[in-house]
Amino acid sequence: MQYLLLPFSWLYGLVTDFRNYLYNKEFWKTSTFDKSVINVGNLTVGGTGKSPHVEYLIRLLKDKYEVATLSRGYGRKTKGFIQADKNTNAKTIGDEPLQFYQKFGNDITVNVGENRVEALQKIFAQNPKTDVVILDDAFQHRPVKPSLNLLLIDYSRPIDRDYPFPAGRLRERRHGAKRADAVIITKCPDLSIEVRKQLILRLNSYLKVNTPIFFTKILYGKPENCRSDDENADLKEVLLLSGIANPKPFEEYAKANFEVIEHLIYKDHHDFSEKDLEEIANKIQDKSTTILMTEKDMVKFQPFLNHAMLKNTPLYYLPIEIGFVEAKSKDIFDEMIFKVVSSQ
Repeated sequence: MQYLLLPFSWLYGLVTDFRNYLYNKEFWKTSTFDKSVINVGNLTVGGTGKSPHVEYLIRLLKDKYEVATLSRGYGRKTKGFIQADKNTNAKTIGDEPLQFYQKFGNDITVNVGENRVEALQKIFAQNPKTDVVILDDAFQHRPVKPSLNLLLIDYSRPIDRDYPFPAGRLRERRHGAKRADAVIITKCPDLSIEVRKQLILRLNSYLKVNTPIFFTKILYGKPENCRSDDENADLKEVLLLSGIANPKPFEEYAKANFEVIEHLIYKDHHDFSEKDLEEIANKIQDKSTTILMTEKDMVKFQPFLNHAMLKNTPLYYLPIEIGFVEAKSKDIFDEMIFKVVSSQ
């Protein structure tokens, strides 16, 4: 089936090539800013781990600089520019921005806006002390030229073995990676030096000369209680809930650490409903069963935490962070980020 779709992928690739050509040759306007703008993006439709990498940058920078984030706010029911406050929710700003706000809202400003140029102008106008804006998922948003363009590639789906939509999951052809100032291979298992070298060699033909490549892995934290006033439960049997682009690593980790009775998988950015609650409640066969969800899903699930159907059901989420496969590369990466921010 994939090969039957390849002619459509070639056509799609030509369209994106022409669009990029117009930006590269400055027929279409590209905006730059006096303050630092760091983009965290990808070539793939979803699932490369952008959110935990944005959070890594927030933790790295927030104690030294005035930091803001800017997302499109995928899945929100609103339009235009919005700066998050205590009254915002997933419907007004989207699940991932809400997650940033709930975790870091006391230290940074969190913003959404589909027109990134206009949104950046408003961020800098409303908060003149802002030193750096972290752009979430704007690799294909060519109207903005970031100070640093970070390209994330999922280890399990490298771009050299993928195709543009619809035969594959690429948003544009592979050579679009040449816009990257640095590449991060995400969701890696423990890799030998030789395996890393081989992957670097495969990717180098799609990158600018001397583009640094980093390797990161997912670090799972201790499951957190979704209801702060509940007594902590002993997680034995768990029912998994996930509405993310690639739920496989979440499921693999859960199966290695708990007795998983079932995994209910929803589409990415799923908006939970009463009908979903009925399905979930019907799956709970024993009061000792705990619902375990991703941190991203917990944000969307908050309106139902105290629903009568789940009154006696323990609800937990699994927080994640990222770590570097090679310890010394973390220092190199951090130094690169600090250099970009301090230079503007």
